[in-house]
Amino acid sequence: MSAPARPGSTDTQPPAFSPEAITAGTRRIREHVHVVTDSTRRTLGLAFGPRPADEVVGTLPPLYPEWLGGRAFCEAHGVRFPYVAGEMANGIATTRMVTAMARAGMLGFFGAAGLGLPEVERAVRELADRLRDRTNWGVNLIHSPAEPGLELRAAKLLLHHRVPRVSLSAYLELTPAAVLCAARGLRRDADGSVLRPTRILAKVSRPEVADKFLSPAPAELLRRLVEQGELSADEAELARQVPVAEDVTVEADSGGHTDGRPLGSLLPRVLMLRDDVTRRFGYRRPVGVGAAGGLGTPAAVAAAFALGAAYVVTGSVNQTATEAGISDDAKTLLAQADVADVTMAPAADMFEMGVTLQVLRRGTMFAPRASRLYAAYRAHPSLEDIPSPERQKLERDVLGAPVDEVWERTKRFWAARDPAQITRAENDPKHRMALVFRWYLGSSSRWAIDGDTGRRTDYQIWCGPAVGAFNRWTAGGFLAEPENRTVVQIALNLLEGAAVLTRAHQLRTYGVPVPASAFAYTPRRLA
Repeated sequence: MSAPARPGSTDTQPPAFSPEAITAGTRRIREHVHVVTDSTRRTLGLAFGPRPADEVVGTLPPLYPEWLGGRAFCEAHGVRFPYVAGEMANGIATTRMVTAMARAGMLGFFGAAGLGLPEVERAVRELADRLRDRTNWGVNLIHSPAEPGLELRAAKLLLHHRVPRVSLSAYLELTPAAVLCAARGLRRDADGSVLRPTRILAKVSRPEVADKFLSPAPAELLRRLVEQGELSADEAELARQVPVAEDVTVEADSGGHTDGRPLGSLLPRVLMLRDDVTRRFGYRRPVGVGAAGGLGTPAAVAAAFALGAAYVVTGSVNQTATEAGISDDAKTLLAQADVADVTMAPAADMFEMGVTLQVLRRGTMFAPRASRLYAAYRAHPSLEDIPSPERQKLERDVLGAPVDEVWERTKRFWAARDPAQITRAENDPKHRMALVFRWYLGSSSRWAIDGDTGRRTDYQIWCGPAVGAFNRWTAGGFLAEPENRTVVQIALNLLEGAAVLTRAHQLRTYGVPVPASAFAYTPRRLA
């Protein structure tokens, strides 16, 4: 981080009482600060260094960004900071990003969702080779209700390569794949505690889903996995004694799949649920609970820690990082967004279920065009039943190609990924229509990643309001320059700023007249 003043320094500067001096004092987070009164005992100010002669109301110890979250989380993951760069699908969270985070003493997840298994395996091998004995890295496993076989194969791939951390996302129910990741390799330590080679972090946005991950795996799922030879009887027995996930990330209003709930309501609810479940099952140690969604400024990060988060997870803002696997053209669109420049659109992976996700609205027509496709899907039993004028408009204004041509492209894709989908589509016209429309939804994110400017108005860019808040915070400063926006610089500035704002709040609660300027942290280069 920034160069700290030495704790216990012999600073003999006079106490600070002016607004400017108090603001400057809130930045000196790595030093003891004394809250003192002036000669009239009516005004409070700050003093540093040895205990001053003035009357001391109280003393605050040094505050470091490393201490904002839960020390148990940092110890469990072998990280210095309670900070995670979350998985952004289709490899937008790249191996470069994960490597940079791990080497900086943080945790990062590769965005495996949407990729084929060969691509995921290449990424896993690359990360394992780069990071060697480190365990502070992981890969995403996303719930795939339309492709349960693919989800299970992906889980087995991660287990085969001994990926140390797996982030489970978009789950509504526990699946064999999720439970297998949580239970495979469980064993007892000498002191009787259960050791797990793969640590599970689960993203949740509903208390009822959180409860499933906070609880032990269901007996029926464990029984089936044992019968199929995927788990041993001993592993299944141990899985009945520990939670499915050792860390649960509460995801508020975010990019991609989101329920759009406010963090201030959702996080305390899940923390109370965690405590109830811990008592119910008698766990030796409680599950860590982190926060995600809407974290684009130091104030938001400080608020998450103040609510009780053991760690924070960022996503949308990391798409602007130099390591992000998305085109410069898409990053330019993201850099222009404000907090209201996002909207909801149909999700490709859960299209038939009517699930939506949050995407960038400004500069792209993806959301209304995708919604037109979903409306057509709901209204008609097959592609052939769509009235010719409507079908021609969809081909011209949305798909950009005739339906028959799109179907041929779709078949080539599924022939390599999951041929059973083609067989089903040939026997189910409604499913064929869904696959054709999902081609557009899937391709739109690829156009943004590749920077296909001919399809710029079709870019699908997953993001939440956090990116707009981030843009306003960084405007005109160090992080406004694209080349300075490394994922580590973004993280360090968010954490440093959160620590500064936390100090300012602490001093305000002591009665110090902390000016508004103390709550405005400006990004800078941090080491």
